[in-house]
Amino acid sequence: MKYNFDKIINRSGTNTVKYGYLEELFGRTDLLPLWVADLDFETAPFITAALKKRLDHSLFGYTCTPEELWTAIIDWVESHHQWKVEREWLSFIPGIVKGIGMAVNVFVKENEKVIIQPPVYHPFRLTPEGNNREVVFNPLILDEDTGRYSMNLEQLEEQAKDPRCRMLILSVPHNPGGIIWDKETLARVAEICYDNDVLVISDEIHCDMALFGNKHIPFATVSEKAAQCSITFGSPSKTFNIAGIVSSYSVVPNKTIREKFYSWMTANELDAPNIFSPIATIAAFKYGEEWRQQMLKYVENNILFVEEYLQQHIKGIKVMRPQASFLVWLDCRGLNLDHDALNDLFVNKARLALNDGEMFGKEGAGFMRLNVGTPREVIREALDRLAEVLV
Repeated sequence: MKYNFDKIINRSGTNTVKYGYLEELFGRTDLLPLWVADLDFETAPFITAALKKRLDHSLFGYTCTPEELWTAIIDWVESHHQWKVEREWLSFIPGIVKGIGMAVNVFVKENEKVIIQPPVYHPFRLTPEGNNREVVFNPLILDEDTGRYSMNLEQLEEQAKDPRCRMLILSVPHNPGGIIWDKETLARVAEICYDNDVLVISDEIHCDMALFGNKHIPFATVSEKAAQCSITFGSPSKTFNIAGIVSSYSVVPNKTIREKFYSWMTANELDAPNIFSPIATIAAFKYGEEWRQQMLKYVENNILFVEEYLQQHIKGIKVMRPQASFLVWLDCRGLNLDHDALNDLFVNKARLALNDGEMFGKEGAGFMRLNVGTPREVIREALDRLAEVLV
């Protein structure tokens, strides 16, 4: 089947975050929104069909979690990432940021610390801080020659020796940089954290969106130490555009960590999915491969389109080509604008809503995050707007 990713979907009247928070976050509503990390593509018809079938049975009482949910996750993870996950390692979680918050509360005391690696997805900082935990920064290193980030493992090793540092939150693949970390880097992180009793939370929500021939490596698979010091969070929500249907899961190979975390979730009834979540997840993982492959190819071509357009028309902005996800990290430092002027350019002059790079940490100064998970016509309009104001 050929899916149509050029189709423009009118999202007005659906309470979508992408439009609903424009006034609050950007100060105006007449913007083309290319910020929040969901797709503008129509959710795959086999997922919609599965949900409609359940809606035909018009009684929505308490439901059990079907065993097929776990089978679908196990089969998908093994076939796509060569990771043989055991059933008892798995649990539903009510969203990955919520999962991070729950893990912080279970494993990190209020006088203890959480390590993050900016520039990185901002809830990695906001969630621990909002729970009164101190955040320690292990910034990524930007190679100006290659335009790629690497981890500062020497600094991480020193930070991990602090007995109050109890957790490291990893973005695998990295958001906003779109980096797929290599096995050697992840194995060294695992060694540092395992040897210093630091729990690794590996957010792998973009794991099924590897691009341009790259391949995702699950953190827990790189070594036995990695498996024994980590909690992995995953979800079909980004890949299959079902973020509004909470469908996240956790994988915990270590029995001690698993029992502590899962018993707390069970006690608070946080491990039970809503009635629609298993239905959408099972449909995505059973029938979604063809749709996923076509969507990824479309996203790749969108990225190539952005690269070519900027090279031809906007010399001051460079693309850090993502190895995974539909989020593009734009290096706008060539425009020689400070923070306020850069945001004014995008919001008030070009009338575009992108994520300001500094929301991911001060290391993101001069960058913007662009969502290219949208029809190409929309991207062309956005870039035309930007080019017009930079003439």
